[in-house]
Amino acid sequence: MRQRIVRLALVGGVMVLALLLLPATCGGGGGEDDGRPQEPRKRSAGPVTRLTVPREYTTGRGWEVVGAGPDYAVSHTTGRLAYLVRTPDGRYRLRTLDTETGRAGWSGEARRVPDPARFPKLITVAKDDRQFFVTWSFGRAGDGLTPAKGFVSLDVYDVVDGEHRRVEVPWTGVPTVTATGPGVLITDGRAAGTVVDPVDGEVSAIAPSAVEYPEDCPACEQLTEVRGQTAKGLLLSGAREFWVGGGWFSRRSAPAGADPRSGIPTSVAPGLVLARWQPAGGTPKAATHELWTVHDALSGNPVVSVRCHRPAMEPGTYPQAVVSPSARYLVAGNLAFDLTGKKGFCFEDEGGAARLTFASVTDGGSAYGATNARDADEALQGGTGPVSMSFPAWDVEALSPNTRLPDMETAGTGVFRWTDRKDRLHLIGYPRTG
Repeated sequence: MRQRIVRLALVGGVMVLALLLLPATCGGGGGEDDGRPQEPRKRSAGPVTRLTVPREYTTGRGWEVVGAGPDYAVSHTTGRLAYLVRTPDGRYRLRTLDTETGRAGWSGEARRVPDPARFPKLITVAKDDRQFFVTWSFGRAGDGLTPAKGFVSLDVYDVVDGEHRRVEVPWTGVPTVTATGPGVLITDGRAAGTVVDPVDGEVSAIAPSAVEYPEDCPACEQLTEVRGQTAKGLLLSGAREFWVGGGWFSRRSAPAGADPRSGIPTSVAPGLVLARWQPAGGTPKAATHELWTVHDALSGNPVVSVRCHRPAMEPGTYPQAVVSPSARYLVAGNLAFDLTGKKGFCFEDEGGAARLTFASVTDGGSAYGATNARDADEALQGGTGPVSMSFPAWDVEALSPNTRLPDMETAGTGVFRWTDRKDRLHLIGYPRTG
């Protein structure tokens, strides 16, 4: 595995991230990493743990990882999954496996992180037909004589061969790190941001004073926030309206029937933006409903819209968009969109209350969620009222109360998470039956 390192000036010592891969095909693994090669144990008919899952998946065969960190990342183009495991000396190692077969792939070196008590976060980013697994941590370092300075530590791994690059970015305050475009975006939750190029490690800072505002948009200059990255540049928003600097402007990309000055982006995914709009005055249900629209992040053009009742109270956070591997389907909260068929549906009762919360969606058009979950995480953790929904028919089916839902599906394998009585996280892969 080739390795390169990029460093920025920082006070403090060297840091390193860790990556690990556990045995896959039969299940097994263990908690901490001993540094030795991890080969699959003797194969059996299936994983060690058999959960109650939707009938589309078989528990008779598959793979299992025990003792992984809370995050994992997937490359849909290669079918490779990456996850972290802690080593006995407090470092972390990234390991990979093939989601179809469960066989171990490349493994990174054990690396130290700024906060050894916490697992690093793990995301996937793509640029120039290459994909990368990225682990990131935030910490502070100092020499005891001067105040400790904050920084974000990134370890970037090529998905194919594990080629490694480290980038350390000075940072003040708690960062938000995302990968919705061709780079790793670090923001402060407001108008400041930094983009790290995963190919060469180049770091580009964006100062609030450098933000380009659309003409005749006073609301854009209020509560300005960097929301994500697109292939055309950063996506920003104000108190109302949103835009890509030097690119498109939401006012000129409003969906039919919407007030063009009311758009608010609520969630950003690679290539897509989910936005909430107020209906134009005089349109049907303008006083009681809102318009939810999926936009193409490259052009800003609306792809598909659906109307939903306005909530009785403004939520503190909006639902995160979840997209199927091929980007045909998108779900968010009680919203579901067929982006190819240009159809959307809002699952709510006659009074406007949300009927369910979606948590995952597959290329085959199956979405999974729960009726009594506050958000997607609660649904995946075994919340009550698990359901499945079929896109072709928009039919919702209640599942057995103890059904575990797939986090996602790739290469025909559903990935499930389960925590045992020893508080160890299990990652389990069950193949789809049909």
